[in-house]
Amino acid sequence: MKPILVVYYSRECPMRTAVFDHLYSFRRHSGRPCYYLNLAERRPGRHLSHLGFDFVVFHTTFLSQRWDLAHFQRVMDKARPIRDLSGVKIALPQDEFLHTDVLSEFLLDFNVSHVFSVMPESEWPRIYPRIDRARVKFFRVLTGYLEDQTLARIERLAVSTPRRDIDIGYRAWRAAPWLGRHGMLKANLAEVFQQQAQQAGLRIDISTRDEDVLLGDKWYQFLLRCKYTLGVEGGASILDRDGTIRRRTEAFLQRNPGASFAEIEQACFPGLDGSVHLFAISPRHLEACVTRTCQILVEGEYNGVLKPGLHYIELKRDYSNSGEVVDLIRRDTSRAEIIDWAYRDIVASGAYTYGCFVRFVLEQALGSAAVTRSRAGSGGLGLLGTWGAVADRASWVRVSLRLRWTAFIQRLPLPLRRVLRRVRGMFRDIGDRC
Repeated sequence: MKPILVVYYSRECPMRTAVFDHLYSFRRHSGRPCYYLNLAERRPGRHLSHLGFDFVVFHTTFLSQRWDLAHFQRVMDKARPIRDLSGVKIALPQDEFLHTDVLSEFLLDFNVSHVFSVMPESEWPRIYPRIDRARVKFFRVLTGYLEDQTLARIERLAVSTPRRDIDIGYRAWRAAPWLGRHGMLKANLAEVFQQQAQQAGLRIDISTRDEDVLLGDKWYQFLLRCKYTLGVEGGASILDRDGTIRRRTEAFLQRNPGASFAEIEQACFPGLDGSVHLFAISPRHLEACVTRTCQILVEGEYNGVLKPGLHYIELKRDYSNSGEVVDLIRRDTSRAEIIDWAYRDIVASGAYTYGCFVRFVLEQALGSAAVTRSRAGSGGLGLLGTWGAVADRASWVRVSLRLRWTAFIQRLPLPLRRVLRRVRGMFRDIGDRC
């Protein structure tokens, strides 16, 4: 049974639970030895060519580095030895609305044969016009799934979390205007319900401030305290192939910090907003089903997973029924039935687990016979699996130490920080010459 190589990039410690579960789903559910390579801290050594990988995964965390093109180029150069490895290469891209040209270049350069996209199939020709889809196979997947270990932890948290003392709870970030009107729905949603819910006398905890972000168990505990939560599909309504729209918008906002969205649109991307529908369900929608928190969602497709009236209360995109929705929340007569259906169809059904996700990816890339052999031989992961786990753990130790060192440096006086940067630069130059 040949091993799997998972290529990723992360300097976030601790990692967000949703990202962690997605990354390590192959180790947990493939039934094969898995070798994880964090390119933030390690280089692909010559030994990789001798390990006989028949399956290479370019993870979301690696491909998402293209938000910074110069940085992504350096990361790709670092990953260059992996290009020559034999075996099936797959990519798990997300945020496919940005820098899609460089993403396509990567897919071609690294001989990726299977792409598991989170975007609708109807949008693939626009996102990937240079990719020959007769040679590269595309499949649609979700941005995240449910992990058994996380489900068990949430159930334990539910026992110790106080009663649901928040009527409406919501956290969102203020998306940049270059994502289009769809991206800005998250912040607009917060503003609409802050006003209307307060007028109705509801208890709310709604914020779009960075300092109010909730991570890990704090996020699950927050959902467990909420009767209702708000939401909208992830994604964007503008396709920025080479980052031009983003750069143009950011430059315009520097000159005109108080500009309205209409002014930004006219100056930076006239006629482009709404030309694509790059929308997808997000992990937090599944997490709300797990915590039995009733969702109020802006009308959308939600990958066909969530259905309005059955799994959530639908809010019109123009907020024309927001008053009716607030009244439904105040009366609180439909919540029990909706959360029961959502839990039954999404969570208890087992249809949206990482086990299903990994099995689907392996079947499409390697064939069902290979997956059957993997399940049959899943009793132990052998020496390579153990070695890979130890090496990966060592990379996380380095990430943790790096973050602590950075925090320590930030507390020092500015002149001393400058001296330390110069010294570090000298040692880096010496290392590059050696």
